[in-house]
Amino acid sequence: MKVFGITGWKNTGKTGLVERLVTELSARGFSVSTVKHAHHSFDVDHEGRDSYRHREAGAREVLLSSGNRWALMHELRGAPEVPLSELLTKLTPVDLVLVEGFKAEGHEKLECHRAEAGKAVLAHKDETIVAVASDVDLGVTQPVFDLNDTAAIADFVVKQVGLG
Repeated sequence: MKVFGITGWKNTGKTGLVERLVTELSARGFSVSTVKHAHHSFDVDHEGRDSYRHREAGAREVLLSSGNRWALMHELRGAPEVPLSELLTKLTPVDLVLVEGFKAEGHEKLECHRAEAGKAVLAHKDETIVAVASDVDLGVTQPVFDLNDTAAIADFVVKQVGLG
């Protein structure tokens, strides 16, 4: 599986770009999965639901299944956060995994940058960032794409990871 990251500060367009890239690359015939890093406690379940009650009772894993999908929730229960390399082994093989977040991991990434976010450009100091998508000119050495030019960014990603 090829892995490529989309990174950047909060509110710079990462999720929107990942969503558009999944649509674009899937339309081109590639199988795509995503991994999203959350910096806070999150919940995909809701209080009162059976699966929530199972987790709250102390289950290490809860698997939900229906005729449409299945989902596995794994509680760390104080164990350290699982590294990206291990998380990737849990995915069914696909052509490309787009990774949102995981700034500190060593895979190649494209940085999303918006001037209105008021944050420093990561690409100046992070050699894993091989391109930038922005709404302004940044004066970086990496290729820079318009944040809304999904097709051009998809072309770059496909070439960068060696697909097709």
